[in-house]
Amino acid sequence: MGQAPRRCPNRGIATVTDTKKASDLFIECLEAEGVEYIFGVPGEENLDFLESLSDSKQIKLILTRHEQGAGFMAATYGRHTGKTGVCIATLGPGATNFVTAGAYAQLGGMPMMMITGQKPIKKSKQGRFQILDVVEMMGPITKYAHQLAAGENIPSRVREAFRLAEEEKPGAVHIEFPEDIAEEQCTSRPIPASVARRPSAESKAVRQAVEALEAAERPVLVIGAGANRKMTSRMLRQFIEKTGIPFVTTQMGKGVIDERHPLFLGCAALSAGDFVHRAIEASDCIVNIGHDVIEKPPFFMDQGGATVIHVSTKTAEVDPVYFPQIEVIGDIANAIWQIKEDIVPQGKWNADVLTQYRRAEEEHAASLCDDARFPIFPPHLVKQVRESMPEDGIICLDNGVYKIWFARNYTAYLPNTVLLDNALATMGAGLPSAMMSAMLYPERKVMAICGDGGFMMNSQEMETAVRLGLNLTVLILNDSAYGMIRWKQANMGFKDWGLTYNNPDFVAYANSYGATGHRVESSDHLREVLTHCRDTPGVHLIDCPVDYAENDQILNHDIKELSQKL
Repeated sequence: MGQAPRRCPNRGIATVTDTKKASDLFIECLEAEGVEYIFGVPGEENLDFLESLSDSKQIKLILTRHEQGAGFMAATYGRHTGKTGVCIATLGPGATNFVTAGAYAQLGGMPMMMITGQKPIKKSKQGRFQILDVVEMMGPITKYAHQLAAGENIPSRVREAFRLAEEEKPGAVHIEFPEDIAEEQCTSRPIPASVARRPSAESKAVRQAVEALEAAERPVLVIGAGANRKMTSRMLRQFIEKTGIPFVTTQMGKGVIDERHPLFLGCAALSAGDFVHRAIEASDCIVNIGHDVIEKPPFFMDQGGATVIHVSTKTAEVDPVYFPQIEVIGDIANAIWQIKEDIVPQGKWNADVLTQYRRAEEEHAASLCDDARFPIFPPHLVKQVRESMPEDGIICLDNGVYKIWFARNYTAYLPNTVLLDNALATMGAGLPSAMMSAMLYPERKVMAICGDGGFMMNSQEMETAVRLGLNLTVLILNDSAYGMIRWKQANMGFKDWGLTYNNPDFVAYANSYGATGHRVESSDHLREVLTHCRDTPGVHLIDCPVDYAENDQILNHDIKELSQKL
């Protein structure tokens, strides 16, 4: 039997086949997914979508000054919340400007949806003007790329995109929304998300892992990006307290466990030869938790070497240097809980053999961090930033040689308080990442830490930060060069050439946006400025000259020689 018509106020007779514009339906679907923000730079192909968005009481448009900044903000929203961050751009050049941010989210495991416009697909009106095959372009760098060819399909395509973006391993998805589809009339309605739980690890695999750990003498945990989840952090803390097994982190695993813990062995920031690498080499059983071959590997496997246990949501991607003997696959937090419940701590386990490397690293760091020279010495800079930031403060690192200093020497206390990118390792993400952090957590102190090179790649977003009324400090480490590549150049024995430039007056530049600029003049002055910016609302920029002259000697020679002696 048919359904009786229902009467709507001021609209006369309506039926269940009421239609609505496809762009309105798209916004409804995003609202049903819990979307709070859409970041981006709309173009004329997005105008139906923009009009529909203007009527939403739930979703706020965050207009940025470049699509890349919008994409980095959306990805960081996903990184912090586990929910999909959404960004929008037009066709052609707008869509191509999303490529770097899409790759950043995809490699970094951050759920993000990119929505791009397109000319009408049913009837051309401007030839091939601005038209690229954006879906084909996005395919290799996303989990899902799709052109909407009918308004009625919007609910299923949006639901599928969100499902894939948030499913482990999280990543980027892309939907192309052509002009003529956006203005279609549709009868479809949003599809609610299903309730899905990740499978638990199989008990026989858990038993194998426990047997290997109990047979070992010097086991160690390596905590990677996939372990950076709230419940996993909690289970790992309980596991470490019960067993006394020491742990190291990858760069993107920093903060999963409080690094003040006496069993913390360090962060694998350098590629090899650091104190932390020596500790891993001295182990006979390595438990790799949330490991991803995207990250620079913290160790290389050898045939006949240490037993490696892979604990993750997915089986290990086989690599010439990574082929674990035991795999525990399923929800990571549950897997760690199962291992914790089954394992019996062994008297033969000897953490002291491994923790000696950490003690040696701390002694070496202490010998450097009080050097108050000017321009500022990197180890001293890290110490000052750590002392100025509260326990739950968030630092967001752009990409440069300072990332190694911070990953090694900055003590992370809580998950997601050190945001760095060791997957795509792109420049330009530091400022937008910090802006998103400041939006999500207005009560917390947030600092972007950028090289002068990385800052200038998205410096225009200073205007966005000021317009949004954010409380944020941008610390620029100024060496008038692409310092990371210059460091590598020196290490390879090449002449110092082709990597230096001039900078604008950063203080005047910040002030021109309505932010407040500061220029550091000494070590003591840096301490004063950091305190002032932390305690004063608004957007602050600190121009801090740095002395990178000893990067090559310390990072490439001294550390490797000292650690090898142990």
